[in-house]
Amino acid sequence: MQQLDWFILTLTLLFIVVYGVYKTKGSKNVQEYILGNKETNWWTVGLSVMATQASAITFLSTPGQAYHDGMGFVQFYFGLPLAMVVICYTFIPIFHRLKVFTAYEYLEQRFDLKTRSFASIIFLIQRSLGTGFTIYAPAIILSTILGWNLNLLIIIIGILVIIYTTSGGTKAVNVTQKQQMFVIMSGMFITFYLILHYLPNEMTLSNAIHIAGANDKMKIVDFSFDPETRYTFWSGIFGGFFLFLAYFGTDQSQVGRYLSGKSDRESQMGLIMNGFLKVPMQFFILLTGVMVFVFFQFNPVPLHFNPNNKAIVENSKYADQYHNLEKQLDALTEEKKEYNLLYISHLNQNYDNPILRDELVAIAGKEKDLRDQARDLIKEVDKKAETNDKDYVFIHFILNYLPNGLIGLLLAVIISAAMSSSASGLTALASTTAIDIYRRNIKGERSEKHFVNATQYFTILWGIIAILFACFSALFENLIQLVNIIGSVFYGTVLGIFLVGFYIKYIKANAMFWSAIITQSTVIVIYYFAIHIHPDDDKLSYLWLNFIGAIMTILLGLLFQLFSKKQKPTSNNV
Repeated sequence: MQQLDWFILTLTLLFIVVYGVYKTKGSKNVQEYILGNKETNWWTVGLSVMATQASAITFLSTPGQAYHDGMGFVQFYFGLPLAMVVICYTFIPIFHRLKVFTAYEYLEQRFDLKTRSFASIIFLIQRSLGTGFTIYAPAIILSTILGWNLNLLIIIIGILVIIYTTSGGTKAVNVTQKQQMFVIMSGMFITFYLILHYLPNEMTLSNAIHIAGANDKMKIVDFSFDPETRYTFWSGIFGGFFLFLAYFGTDQSQVGRYLSGKSDRESQMGLIMNGFLKVPMQFFILLTGVMVFVFFQFNPVPLHFNPNNKAIVENSKYADQYHNLEKQLDALTEEKKEYNLLYISHLNQNYDNPILRDELVAIAGKEKDLRDQARDLIKEVDKKAETNDKDYVFIHFILNYLPNGLIGLLLAVIISAAMSSSASGLTALASTTAIDIYRRNIKGERSEKHFVNATQYFTILWGIIAILFACFSALFENLIQLVNIIGSVFYGTVLGIFLVGFYIKYIKANAMFWSAIITQSTVIVIYYFAIHIHPDDDKLSYLWLNFIGAIMTILLGLLFQLFSKKQKPTSNNV
């Protein structure tokens, strides 16, 4: 990090915070603070929705995911456009017609207070965990790579988010997310261009894709029906559809973004924009990770990307064994470069040499074996060490190969993305606590200013909780997957409640409540036994938890209602 990098990083972050406070300070009522006075145009809605989902984890972990496993992760998003269509034509008109501040207000009108409270509490649990991770994820990686104090970095990111979010509420989130998305995508496009520029002169993008394909990185679609395969076309279409339907349709961090739209049409156009752009955006980020893989076919690559783990081994009795593996990798790197250049020369003559492809596959197998041996050594030294280094791949490339100035911009991208998604999370947590818990249960009349102040206090409170959670977290698997796993455990049940509310008027409050309780408990048990205790050999892809939760909630609700002898009437006119 040079002075220019520090200057760009500091200036970018300060501009976002100061601009957010300046443009949005001084909300007079709850409508203005939580819904931005419903003045948001469609493209701001769309950018805000995208920025909320595109956390720092997206830009740290997704390229690393592609580096190791290829493009298959893009299938995770295949169900998103379908979910956007359903939300646009069902969820948005109902939410706007009822003039709700949060998604969960609808549930009391359709069912009862306990169902609303249960859904709100589930949201508060999973979103507080998710918000903590959106702060923790970039902090632990940046602290590891740069040598910064982890907790200090977490506190700095958290405080920056709290300042402008508390000041301006939803409007501040919307305003700053436009700036953040500009910074994020500018940084990613520049990085992609430079990766291609750094490749050998005789290489074209087509050549690079061929090299990636030879190493099985370009397998985009997998039509396998194997439930143990984490990412397939079917898990993306069905599991992903239910996950995104729940996330965008029932998670207040997203619902709050489009409830601030000027009208139904503005909100719908914003979500359709997200549906059109999200899959290409994720494809591009994954392709960037694949190009980093191609780059390291011609340049020195570390045996293990996490420098903390490397330091652990080098200070142990296994140091000589680790250094020997590094020497073997260096020799293999030269061999790999030689064969790749030869493969390119044949490609430039329109000949995809199958013998050379097989040789590249064999070399990749040898490299994987060396990396596995390195992980085994790390585990010998520290059995609790997280040897999955996917999250460190992209930041290693940024710090070691990008020019001064751009390093600061890319770090600003990562921290901006963390701030963006964290701000949406805090706003949603605060508004849900203030509207669904506090205002619903407080006795007596209170002024609009009282509830604005209460929401601000809850924003600060949840910000502190998220910071504390981040400070006491531990790195777990690949971070982009972790956040989605947390959502998948909880989203399906809440989605099932909303789908029943919208489409199945036959099911009443008590049947729905007990169905949700049993379903959520069952999904947690399924997750523990089928996924958690088999992290490296999933018995079930976590994406199916959304489908199971939603369907089980609906079926149990129907069953309980069928056998219910007496059910108090509830309002079904919404």
